[in-house]
Amino acid sequence: MNTAPESPRAKPTDSSSVITASTDRGTGTERGAAADRGTGTHRGTGSERAAGYARPGTAAAAGTALAGVLMIISGLWAFFEGLTAIVTRHFYGTVANYTFRLNIHGWGWLHLILGIVMVAAGASVLLGMTWARRAGIALAAVSALANFLFIPYYPVWSLILIALNVFIIWALTTGLQHDPA
Repeated sequence: MNTAPESPRAKPTDSSSVITASTDRGTGTERGAAADRGTGTHRGTGSERAAGYARPGTAAAAGTALAGVLMIISGLWAFFEGLTAIVTRHFYGTVANYTFRLNIHGWGWLHLILGIVMVAAGASVLLGMTWARRAGIALAAVSALANFLFIPYYPVWSLILIALNVFIIWALTTGLQHDPA
C-alpha cells in the first residue's frame, strides 16, 4: 500500500479548480481559468492564440515598438542627410556616368521629405495605429530603394540605412502577423 499523501491535484475539491499537470506547465495562457471567473476577461485557449484571435505576444509588441523607434531614427538620419545635401552641395561626391544621376540638390529634397514622413509614421507606429505599420513598410521600402540609388554618393551610410530599413520591414511585418484584422 502506498502511504504517501495524495497531492492536491489528484483530488480537486470542486470542478472550477481542476488544472492538469500539462496545462500548469504551459505558457500561462491556459492557467487561471478559475481566477478569471467573474472578472469578465477571457484569455483564450492556445488554439485561439495560434489562430491570431488574441492580443500579440510581448515579443511581437516589442519588435513593433523597436521598429517605430528605428523608423524615427532612420527618418531623422534621412532628414539630416537631405538637409546636408541641400545646404552643402559639395559634401557628397559627384559621380560621372551614373544611370540614376540626379543633381545633389534633388537627392537632398527627396531624402528630406522622406525623412519627415518616416518620423511621422514612426511616431504613429508607437501610438499603435495599424495603418501606420502598413505605411511604415512602404516607407521603409522606398527609403531602402532611395538609399540603394544613393550608394555612389555616400556608400557606407547608404548601406547602413538599407540594412536598418530591411530590419524595420521585418519587424513591422512580424507584428502584422499577429493582428486579427
